Amino acid sequence: MGFQTLDQADLQGKRALVRVDFNVPMEDGKVTDDTRLRAAKPTIDELRKGGAKVILLAHFDRPKGKVVPSMSLKPIVEPLSKVLGVPVAFASDCIGPKAREAVNAMQPGDVLLLENVRFHPGEEANDRKFADALAANGDLYVNDAFSAAHRAHASTEALAHRLPAYAGEQMRLELDALDRALGHPERPVLGIVGGSKVSTKLDLLRHLVTKLDKLAIGGGMANTFLYAQGHDVGASYCEKELAETAREVIRLAGQNNCKLFLPLDIVVAEKLAPGAPARVRDVGSIDEDERILDAGPETIERLCRAMSNSKTLIWNGPLGVFEIPPFDKGTVEAARHAAKLVREGKLVAVAGGGDTVAALNAAGVVDDFTFVSTAGGAFLEWMEGKTLPGVAALSR
Repeated sequence: MGFQTLDQADLQGKRALVRVDFNVPMEDGKVTDDTRLRAAKPTIDELRKGGAKVILLAHFDRPKGKVVPSMSLKPIVEPLSKVLGVPVAFASDCIGPKAREAVNAMQPGDVLLLENVRFHPGEEANDRKFADALAANGDLYVNDAFSAAHRAHASTEALAHRLPAYAGEQMRLELDALDRALGHPERPVLGIVGGSKVSTKLDLLRHLVTKLDKLAIGGGMANTFLYAQGHDVGASYCEKELAETAREVIRLAGQNNCKLFLPLDIVVAEKLAPGAPARVRDVGSIDEDERILDAGPETIERLCRAMSNSKTLIWNGPLGVFEIPPFDKGTVEAARHAAKLVREGKLVAVAGGGDTVAALNAAGVVDDFTFVSTAGGAFLEWMEGKTLPGVAALSR
């Protein structure tokens, strides 16, 4: 991929403007999960080691171009300082005199966090003047926020055209992993797409069947495909109005020699509750008051065989209602099989999307996958084959 990395940069004494993703979970003004702060550490460490002044740009929540005190980044200073093991300074604006003063006070190796870029309407408008005002405090630009790369905002896109631009360590890892999964993968490539709605993943399905050798569809969206094939789905969640669309995806898969795996058997229950009495049924054998809540053992066994016969796996979305046992069984078994293949060096497995990360955590295998993206929307848009403005702006 054509982008510059930090090992190609002269950092000594330079002001490095670094776009990070610090949109972290907060409760009562306290950070409740520092995963994203830890993800930024390798890039910050690398810049400090090279003698740069590290100036962090980030957004938090959706203040819509206005100063909203409850959406200030100030509460992040202390937990970030703890993660980095060094003091972190804070400026109460990201442009103008307050930012300039804080930057001018820096020594090489110092870290400064600027206030929420979304307090200015110019950020989401990708405004040139706002980007110029941000650029005034930097000598080089580093984007380490893949999760914000699908937005053409001033700090993710316009700024990259104003200063020498580099991919941070987290961005580099993400782009390398995605390239291994879909850009230049080892074949055969298997995709797993789950979750509840076909409607939110139409672009994804249409794109993937042109790229993959095999695609397994699970979760609630599989119900829509089963219904489209004439199977009864009882009281299951099902987007019946999308039956023709599902048939179009099936046709498209056939035209592109992508083998489609739909459930062979299903786990059903009359109500969705922890420990609810669950039964395994063949596809189509379901009572009118039963709901499909997980993939059956035969379906999972076939999926695990398909994984064993693949070189690359890309996964987005759970196979059942994994949050509520016993309907987590299919997702957990498949995830553990994938993890085992990765550990044995037989599979490259890349996964992403909020529910997917939660499901892999529930299975205890997040650390075993080749790469797990926490980028949500950006990961999905990349899987759909869309150009991500923040990534395109780094390309040279």
